[in-house]
Amino acid sequence: MESNLKSLKIEAENEIKKAEDLDEIYRKYLGKKGKITQILSSLKDLPEQERREKGKEINILKNFIEEEIKKRKSSFVKATEDKEEWIDITHPGKKIETGHLNPLTLVKREAEEIFQSMGFYIAEGPDIENEWYNFDALNIPKDHPARDQWDTFWLKTKDKLLLRAHTSPVQIHYMESHKPPIRIIAPGNAFRHEATDASHEFQFMQIEGLMIDKSVSVPNFKAIIEEFFRRFFDKKVEIRLRPDFFPFTEPSFDISMSCIVCGGKGCPACKNSGWIEMAGAGMVHPNVLKAGKIDPKLWQGWAFGFGLERLAMMKYKINDIRLFREGDLRFLKQF
Repeated sequence: MESNLKSLKIEAENEIKKAEDLDEIYRKYLGKKGKITQILSSLKDLPEQERREKGKEINILKNFIEEEIKKRKSSFVKATEDKEEWIDITHPGKKIETGHLNPLTLVKREAEEIFQSMGFYIAEGPDIENEWYNFDALNIPKDHPARDQWDTFWLKTKDKLLLRAHTSPVQIHYMESHKPPIRIIAPGNAFRHEATDASHEFQFMQIEGLMIDKSVSVPNFKAIIEEFFRRFFDKKVEIRLRPDFFPFTEPSFDISMSCIVCGGKGCPACKNSGWIEMAGAGMVHPNVLKAGKIDPKLWQGWAFGFGLERLAMMKYKINDIRLFREGDLRFLKQF
């Protein structure tokens, strides 16, 4: 048996060195019906002393085979780690899914392009303002009832900072640093402390407009807005101007357009009126010009504030303003 064990050891050692499937080698020698297992089973007929001696020799061989298989497995792992990854350069690459711009971004870019083509410059201002720029400079002094309409979020700071309630503060910043004539738009975020519904959000985007010269007028304003709507919606749009009140303009009016979502029949977006308010506007109040260090006796101007969400709702026939910021990919992938 001793010679048989030696030859079995050589045989197993050679097969392990050449083997690609080590599981098969393990079953051949150490499995339930393997050669080593069968030899161990045959020892039961030998005398006790001889059984112990032969059992010891067979266990040594068994341990040897297990160790050789383990070494061979380790060499497989190392070879895999050391081998450079092979790449088939002819195989089609994995397509990377492109992102989708929010419709507010699309509308903002288009509005900027239209106004720029009409000679307007794009101005920007901070989302965080102080009380002067957000209220006082815009003819909304402390305790004025109009402050309730622009109720916003106040920050716990010594300087009484707040999230701007509209983009109108950009008018004051720009007038302080530029001499008239002025022709600007100011797109950006605004914040108001109010309940949300299909047409209102606590955070929204506005695009402010300001034009100051010596002879600008309401008819001049109406012509520019009608031209903007015509280009933006790529068709003639019915609009109406109605008297309104804003502390920073006099006279003031709101701009409404026939609801494109429902075709003027009435829907949640237009509160079943067939019309949707798109902007507040008017001739710049003399007090606002003074706050911007411009002499109201020499210059006059008009201003407006559009809601970008409402422009997007009309352009893409979206009936709920809350969809823009929900982050639902099913909505965003449509644009």
